[in-house]
Amino acid sequence: MSKLIVLTGATRGLGRALVPPFVASGHTVVGCGRSQKQVDELAKLFPAPHAFAAIDVTDAAAVSAWAAGVLKSHGPPDLLVNNAAVMNTPAVLWEVPAEEFDRLIDVNVKGIANVIRAFVPAMVARASGVIVNLSSGWGRGTSPQVAPYCASKYAVEGLTKSLAQELPRGMAAVPLNPGVIDTDMLRQAWSDGASAYPKADAWATRAAPFLLNLSAADNGKSLSVS
Repeated sequence: MSKLIVLTGATRGLGRALVPPFVASGHTVVGCGRSQKQVDELAKLFPAPHAFAAIDVTDAAAVSAWAAGVLKSHGPPDLLVNNAAVMNTPAVLWEVPAEEFDRLIDVNVKGIANVIRAFVPAMVARASGVIVNLSSGWGRGTSPQVAPYCASKYAVEGLTKSLAQELPRGMAAVPLNPGVIDTDMLRQAWSDGASAYPKADAWATRAAPFLLNLSAADNGKSLSVS
């Protein structure tokens, strides 16, 4: 059965890589990203019923307006994937500028809350759907020079597990560690060392069916793409 998938951070990295396999499997993708140019490129490649919008997830009002339009045109999502995230420039914690730390928390944590606030009430009213919030190995372990990112992903784990306890029977919220993938974000953290890991497109061929197979039985579980 065709599903409606709402995906944040759809214009680059893991989000962009997930769009083609979702579409190829017969599902409808509604996505957002910050770049209007990349949104336009996605819209050209994947026309209606798919839909893409330039949205900054840190802007609660913009997210709410976007969601209202999506709910009116497409209905509540069957799968909501909160993928949008940023990485700090590697540095010891006391050298990370306040503005950079704040932006990271705004995107990685508050952005997820904004999207949940906008979409999940309609999913709850229907009592069905899966919410996946992208976590990280750095949401379950730590490394030096990425303290802000670790903090944000630990927050995602806690936020998601608490949300899982609040959902009605038949729904699920899952914090998902995607694994280590060669993306711009990983290159920011590990430089050329990122090239030793799988490319996003190869990862997405495994991740898309994994995400589509999540169900109420997975509610509250910290999972990893295998």
